[in-house]
Amino acid sequence: MNEHDAIVLSLGELLVDFIPTENGASLSEVPTFHRRAGGAPANVAAAIARLGGAARFVSKVGRDAFGDFLIRTLHDEGVDCTHIVRTDEALTGLAFVHLRDDGERDFLFYRNPAADMLLRPSDVRDDVLDDVRIVHFGSVSLAAQESRAAIEHVLRIARLRGLIVSFDTNIRLSLWSNPDEAVQSTRDACRVAHIVKASDEEVAYLTGASSCAEGAAQLLALGPTLVIVTHGADGCTMYTGDHCWHVPGFRVHVVDTTGAGDAFVGGFLYALAGQIDIHALQDFVADAHAMRGAARFANAVAARTTTERGAIHALPTLQSVEALLASGGAQ
Repeated sequence: MNEHDAIVLSLGELLVDFIPTENGASLSEVPTFHRRAGGAPANVAAAIARLGGAARFVSKVGRDAFGDFLIRTLHDEGVDCTHIVRTDEALTGLAFVHLRDDGERDFLFYRNPAADMLLRPSDVRDDVLDDVRIVHFGSVSLAAQESRAAIEHVLRIARLRGLIVSFDTNIRLSLWSNPDEAVQSTRDACRVAHIVKASDEEVAYLTGASSCAEGAAQLLALGPTLVIVTHGADGCTMYTGDHCWHVPGFRVHVVDTTGAGDAFVGGFLYALAGQIDIHALQDFVADAHAMRGAARFANAVAARTTTERGAIHALPTLQSVEALLASGGAQ
């Protein structure tokens, strides 16, 4: 097996992002939107595939035109879509994005319910984890009872098989019935993950800590081997029980930050997939050179993604990322 033939399985929401054609206008004033494929775990799968890795995706979409568009988009990226389920119970989810002048964004979701929220354990085929090395999920699908049960079902099998589990906290409070449930469910998910990625704002919200280091320590105490805190353009900081490394970001012209965190995760998991299995994870996270290399690569993938509008549409190729790395553009 080639080092990047080992599959990264991503599961969760798959939806259509409507991205404004210009920054700064409120949603009520945006004249035109571009339709783009989105959903955090779908973006991760597409990022890995765009880089040349092997990615499989599990979700549910409506039997509608938007569902057709999403499956076609992921398939064209090289993602294994054979585990995406179609349904007549609900329509494919939508999200409208508001972009500020600096490229930062807010979301307005149409999920009442969306098809991906109805993914159930019975929708997951027995062969879903064949040849898989890493399983990745995020918090959005934990907000709905059915999709949460499906994710927990896959995670139980993944842990029994000794697969690496990756989790992105990716908090979207508007999708939860109450903030306390969002925090508790997200912290519970950290307990079953080996790798947890969170933004610095999310770390503060989840832990109440006054510093990233203190917050990361609290998250590590829940059970993961590695906590990665992202700082936007300032790069990321990686925490283990014994080590802490900060890796600077890259200077690029930012147009749209949608999907940048997902691109980071995809880049990191791509770098990770060819190098380790669960038995070597502890050794890998203790290797400063390997860790810094994976994080710098992930920072470059995220930076390239912010230079265009949309998430999957903006994801870089391996050649593009290597060019940025070679330029020595770290801050």
